[in-house]
Amino acid sequence: MDHPLHRGERLDVRLLGIIDRFASKRITVVGDIIADEFIYGQIARVSREAPVLILRYDSTEIVPGGAGNAANNAAALGAVVSLVGIVGSDDAGRRLVRAFDRRVDGRSLIRLKGYRTPTKTRILAGGVHSAKQQVVRIDRQAANGLPEDSRGAFADRVGRAVEDADAVIFSDYGGGLVTPALVEQVHRRAARSARRRAAPILIDTRYDLLKYRGVTACTPNESEVEHVLGVHINDDPRRLERAGRAILKRTRMQAVLVTRGSRGMALFESGRPTMHIPIFGSDEIADVTGAGDTVISSVALALASGASFYEAARLANYAGGLVVMKRGTAIVSQDELREAVTRDASA
Repeated sequence: MDHPLHRGERLDVRLLGIIDRFASKRITVVGDIIADEFIYGQIARVSREAPVLILRYDSTEIVPGGAGNAANNAAALGAVVSLVGIVGSDDAGRRLVRAFDRRVDGRSLIRLKGYRTPTKTRILAGGVHSAKQQVVRIDRQAANGLPEDSRGAFADRVGRAVEDADAVIFSDYGGGLVTPALVEQVHRRAARSARRRAAPILIDTRYDLLKYRGVTACTPNESEVEHVLGVHINDDPRRLERAGRAILKRTRMQAVLVTRGSRGMALFESGRPTMHIPIFGSDEIADVTGAGDTVISSVALALASGASFYEAARLANYAGGLVVMKRGTAIVSQDELREAVTRDASA
């Protein structure tokens, strides 16, 4: 179903035009940067010490997760990205910085001595001729967060980084960097900007969604919606409708885009009917790691490029459908997104 505002004009033509404008946009990403570590091995045998598998080690890979993944996704789509966050001076932090896309500007990063870079280690195992499956995940959180005397410096870096931004993404993975007060400060600053159009501000948070109010949009997944409202949607369209409208009303945002895995997405806007967007591609999902970062990056970049919320949601649906077919913390390129729109239109 097309959006009523755009009847009479082909959706794919509009979407391709929006994608073409991605390269001229500047996106600022603020939040918790995580090192996603993948350890690959082959199953050798069952241990005699305990009923566990023995893996013969193959390789280790570290890629940016959290806000870092959102930044890399926006860069892969063609944007110039300013990333504001903290990394440690440890080995994970150093390798993480080297893994950023060349279009990610890391000059606003705080490299903090004594800070342990949050790391999610996934151990994947498989045979020589089979796909490797995740066996276990080990999470190492920062032993200590941002010192109180550094919070002012962090807020200053955020303020400078958003001045010329065409869109701002806040990525809250529970590290304490992103707070409602910080987001409100940036929101007020954007409203006072001399720019003809205030930069859209988007929030991706797994914890305190209802405390973030008045920004442009949020992109929770369905389980996050259930958790924050204390409900069980269970594929009930009426419960989904009530939940989406409740978040829209309580956060006073312009739009709420709920991602629903193999069920696609649901877009809620004030004063408009809910738009249900079916999943793009196969529902045989390979890996959902970091898919939310891909979605919010696509929405932010589309809005910065003049898209409506519906157009932004459709592009994010394509990007999300592509990234979940890839293993690990993955990205979607501008060319891949363009090809997906074209292929879907000709199907």
